[in-house]
Amino acid sequence: MNPQLAQKVVLVTGASGGIGSAIARKFAAEGASVVLHYRSGKTRAEALAKELGAPTLAVRADLTREPEVKRLFAAAVKRFGRVDSLIVNAGSWASESESIADLSLKRWRATVDAVLTSAFLSLREFSRFVRLQRRGNAVLIASTAGVFGEAGHADYAAAKAAMAYGLVRTLKNEFARLAPHTAVYCGGRINCICPGWTVVPRNAAKLNDAAVVRKVTATMALPQIGRPDDMANAAVFLASDTLARHITGQTLVIAGGMEGRLLWQPAEVDPTLA
Repeated sequence: MNPQLAQKVVLVTGASGGIGSAIARKFAAEGASVVLHYRSGKTRAEALAKELGAPTLAVRADLTREPEVKRLFAAAVKRFGRVDSLIVNAGSWASESESIADLSLKRWRATVDAVLTSAFLSLREFSRFVRLQRRGNAVLIASTAGVFGEAGHADYAAAKAAMAYGLVRTLKNEFARLAPHTAVYCGGRINCICPGWTVVPRNAAKLNDAAVVRKVTATMALPQIGRPDDMANAAVFLASDTLARHITGQTLVIAGGMEGRLLWQPAEVDPTLA
């Protein structure tokens, strides 16, 4: 099936990371023009832009700051004339586990800003272009932490849950009015992806430990770790007004059928196949 994304303009936030770069590659392979946002991964973003070739644009911005978000979208529109799809992938996760009894207000605010406030500001700026263009769709990248919770990371889980449920389910109604459907257009849409454990640099050390692999895959019907391409393929599908024309306000969990309970005994899982 053809997603008909050739010559579309797609802005990917957090494009220098493992999932973000995979998403950018998939859209570029479909012939889309890709705007690669980064905050601190300049070297990786510029290398990715060089790899993908034209038409690609790498832009730095701190998405927790309103002027920088405006500058990011202004640069995209100046280069390509519009933005058809926004992939909200940027965020941060504090590596240290802390129970809520010990969680500082400083860390809480930093995580909520990096995950949820950045999503809000990006979506708000994008929505203004959707209103002008009368077209546009968005895909949010949340996390299974927002579905099942994550002990020691209440800040991250709460922010991702807000994206996966309250935000996407509210904005589905707003986007449909900003870009109404017509006889030839499906209407403005927004959906969300919640990745589970995924093979990315941040998890590399943990996933080299067979005991960790057994533990995390024991909650999955398909006992294997997700790959960035699994998320990228879903993002391309949801951004396609052809393939996903009647899908909006939905949260797709991509985690091998993960549940909040053990589905396999750890000894039953072969970590070399996970």
